[in-house]
Amino acid sequence: MAGDRHKEIVRHLSEDDLDRLLDETDDDKISKRLTFVKRLYKGATLEDAADDVGRSSATATRWVRRWNKGGLGLLTPNFGGGRPPKLDEDEQDELLERLRDGQPWKSHALLIAGSVRRFYR
Repeated sequence: MAGDRHKEIVRHLSEDDLDRLLDETDDDKISKRLTFVKRLYKGATLEDAADDVGRSSATATRWVRRWNKGGLGLLTPNFGGGRPPKLDEDEQDELLERLRDGQPWKSHALLIAGSVRRFYR
């Protein structure tokens, strides 16, 4: 039955270490992932552990695969920093200054097309 999938979990950390990390973290993403691993340590199915932290069974499968391969290092989110800003630092400063001065900012006041970036008064 699909809802009763148990997955072998590598015990990279003791339950005490998991509890300590859970107490120390203030990052919600890490907390959910550690809680997920702890539930699997206690014998929960993938679906139950995923449901406990509000994730899908597909996510649970990815998380347990990453945990088993490399522990917390691979399970910790690693975002690439996101898309770079369209405005460089000087343009950001100028925009903030204009907004602080109370000048209205409307979409047609700022032209950003390719490499051309100008402010219009």
